[in-house]
Amino acid sequence: MLVLLPPSEGKAASGRGAPLKPESLSLPGLTPGRETVLGELVELCSGDEEKAREVLGLSEGLRGEVAKNAELRTAGARPAGEIYTGVLYDALDLASLDAAAKRRAARALLVFSGLWGAVRVTDRIPSYRCSMGVKLPALGALGAYWRAPMAEVLPAAAGDGLVLDLRSAAYAAAWKPQGEVAGRTATVRVLHAPTRKVVSHFNKATKGRIVRSLLASGSAPAGPAELVEALRDLGYEVEAQAPARAGKPWALDVLVAEIH
Repeated sequence: MLVLLPPSEGKAASGRGAPLKPESLSLPGLTPGRETVLGELVELCSGDEEKAREVLGLSEGLRGEVAKNAELRTAGARPAGEIYTGVLYDALDLASLDAAAKRRAARALLVFSGLWGAVRVTDRIPSYRCSMGVKLPALGALGAYWRAPMAEVLPAAAGDGLVLDLRSAAYAAAWKPQGEVAGRTATVRVLHAPTRKVVSHFNKATKGRIVRSLLASGSAPAGPAELVEALRDLGYEVEAQAPARAGKPWALDVLVAEIH
């Protein structure tokens, strides 16, 4: 099983660990792209602060993120699972999983990133600010920039098992499963059952709980149909729509009655 996650806008501090080693990150086929984006981001943030803030879409209160980006090559690095915070990651709570579940998380979870393309939760990265929606001056929109490298690397990373896609639209733009990989992919919406509406905070928290439930239970669904049954066994109310034709993902709606 491969679980595709969005990152979080908020991130923990880098800490005092050894600095980033781009060549040590998982998915080495993305290394040239990472080096290019990293170089452009550091150069942008080492120059005109106002321009950098505008390009990155940062408010006045986040001005300090520009200086942080300028120091990415020398900043301390920590496992990505510790760097990413926010609603989904709070609900997932990787740190409190038992050892077996942590090993499953290291194998299964892949976090998409405007800067890194995608990383495993065990990859050591510094704290940064660069969303997939950013348009860097020399590279353009990062969602489009990453499509070709992702298309080369991600099918092999997906292997021959289930792909559980929990990404938001901006990050889904960087890689769209194709062909037989798409046929074993399941996308998930979380709906407030009484209203049938998506509520952002509620949606993120429930997705984090879903991933945690799968990791903690040791469930290993082989494909989307098996995932539906696994989630129902774990107590989730799931409505599933199989694709109308080959080469399209399954669409799952998880219905939750209470917003918390």
